[in-house]
Amino acid sequence: MEWLDALIMGIVQGLAEYLPVSSSGHLEIFREILGIDLPSDKILQFDIILHAATVCSTIVVLWPMFKKLCISFFGFKRDSDFYLVWKILLSCVPVAIVGFFLKDYVEYFFGGSLLLVGICLIVTACLLAFAHFTDSKPGGRGIQPAEKGRNITWSDAFIIGCAQAIAVLPGLSRSGSTIATGIILGDKRSSVAYFSFLMVIIPILGEALLDLKELVSTPAAQGDNGAGVLALVVGFFAAFTVGCAACKWMINLVKRGKLVWFSIYCVVMGIICILWQ
Repeated sequence: MEWLDALIMGIVQGLAEYLPVSSSGHLEIFREILGIDLPSDKILQFDIILHAATVCSTIVVLWPMFKKLCISFFGFKRDSDFYLVWKILLSCVPVAIVGFFLKDYVEYFFGGSLLLVGICLIVTACLLAFAHFTDSKPGGRGIQPAEKGRNITWSDAFIIGCAQAIAVLPGLSRSGSTIATGIILGDKRSSVAYFSFLMVIIPILGEALLDLKELVSTPAAQGDNGAGVLALVVGFFAAFTVGCAACKWMINLVKRGKLVWFSIYCVVMGIICILWQ
């Protein structure tokens, strides 16, 4: 992989991981556009690097909150932050089940299909639009401050976690699905935004470890630089830098209730993917 391709892919990952447009779907789209044809083990290696970069950007942007939650949880303070961490852990259960038992099935039947990416992008658009109009209907919260609404409950955390698990399908946005689900449930927009980005840290790290184990056990990967050291470094820093900016931008967009505009983008891209296929 050329360093310029890695730079573009890193920028795509950094943006799409946080914006409600599906990072997995856009990585597939841009691999097709750029004509990147790598063996599966090299694609896996590069994807691990990109996801590690966006996890780092999440921790950096949300560091004050992340640090506060860690101190409360590991210090057994049993305050609101302590229980928020447990809600985050609860939200990870559905995606953990999918990851352990259905990961290979999903990748085999749904991986690399632009048709599926297109369909899932349109589903993402519908979900974002539904969340917007539900939030903005008479008596709703769409025109009110992001602080209006309830705190995330235990049942909300689990339901949002189920939305995250379903979003393993390429083209179905993880951030879009989880944030839209929280808004539909009636949770505070600001709380949902932070919860959505914090809850993905554990699944991404877990998936990266599983992928790393698979990569190390692949004979083709042993003694091979994969996508190339320069490409890996460029991809990581591009995804990290853009991810930091995108994470901050996305939080502000959620608070202001502006996600509906991404539904238009998802519809257009979904149609393009279906026609391209």
